[in-house]
Amino acid sequence: MLTKIIAAAIAVAFTGVAAAQAPAAKSIKVQSSWPASLTIQDHLRIISERMEKITAGQIKVDVLAAGQIVPAFEVLDAAHKKVIDGWHSISYYWVGKSPTAALFAGPPGGPFGMDHMDYLGWLYVGGGLEMWREFYQKELKLDLIVWPAHPSSPQAFGWFKKPLKSVADFKGMKCRQTGLNAEIYAKLGQAVVNMPGGEIVPAAQRGVIDCAEWVGGIEDLRLGLPQVFKYHYTPGMHENNSIGEFGLHLDVWKGLTPAQQEAFNATIKDAFITWLTKWQQQNADAIEEMIKKHGVQIRRTPPDILIASLKAWEEVAAAHSAKNPTFKKVYESQRAYAAKVVPAKRYMHPPYSFAANYYWPEGGDKPAAKKAAAK
Repeated sequence: MLTKIIAAAIAVAFTGVAAAQAPAAKSIKVQSSWPASLTIQDHLRIISERMEKITAGQIKVDVLAAGQIVPAFEVLDAAHKKVIDGWHSISYYWVGKSPTAALFAGPPGGPFGMDHMDYLGWLYVGGGLEMWREFYQKELKLDLIVWPAHPSSPQAFGWFKKPLKSVADFKGMKCRQTGLNAEIYAKLGQAVVNMPGGEIVPAAQRGVIDCAEWVGGIEDLRLGLPQVFKYHYTPGMHENNSIGEFGLHLDVWKGLTPAQQEAFNATIKDAFITWLTKWQQQNADAIEEMIKKHGVQIRRTPPDILIASLKAWEEVAAAHSAKNPTFKKVYESQRAYAAKVVPAKRYMHPPYSFAANYYWPEGGDKPAAKKAAAK
């Protein structure tokens, strides 16, 4: 009997020691710039769920939507001031601090023709992520650490209340645009208005705006854009490769163990693929619903508009490069990386439309594959 009592006491003692040695669970408050209903917010939820599983409950990321603590466009400063522990947004929202911020969101044209994998290569292999973190910490004086997050692109050109034929149709249009994209479309004749996504539909209903750019597909459907616009143009060159951001206050990051830090690194990369693969199908379903249920007319963006937007971007980028050494340094780094990978990839990758049109021709023609089988 005495032996059992001693054994039980030892077991209790060891349990108490183990509990004392186990790190306490940490709750990390992260607010996004998005309404709770959007799939971009789902990306933050994926990070939260994955972190809790990988760390066996040691790290709990509290998912907060735009406005729950601070307004959508104030999450970066709120994280720096420790009002929240982290943020989930996109860097071109911070062009008011510096135009260089927009370059870390994947600026127009890729930039320089890059796609998601090319751009991630620039970030993780070509030194882009180090530049990004240095820019926030040293130039903007923010006590933050950042990662590339949700790949919400390629994005549609936008929503309009009437059909588009050419750049001339922009003249006098009041359109919701953000970041340096606002400068691009102002050059093309639009009267640009900046506002969070959640304000677009009410603004369109009141006649404050005539057109709007958000994301495309499922995001636009959930936001309610088919309720107020009937002409949806795609693709666009302004955000054909945009990538968002996830970040933490440096004190929060330094307070994590090396294993917990590595869990964050792995989770963010995992969430990129997990979210994007699901998003692809959601977009396809959303496009079908827009057409069949809401009567949306989805049209191809006139090529001269796409070319004009790239030319306008080059003018905007050249002007900022001339005035801002950091902008020029980052932009030229992107150009140098793209000069290597984009031409090489063009040789290796067939045009997406080549096989797509073989199996699924535009305009309702009979697929070439079925024609060949019929013979």
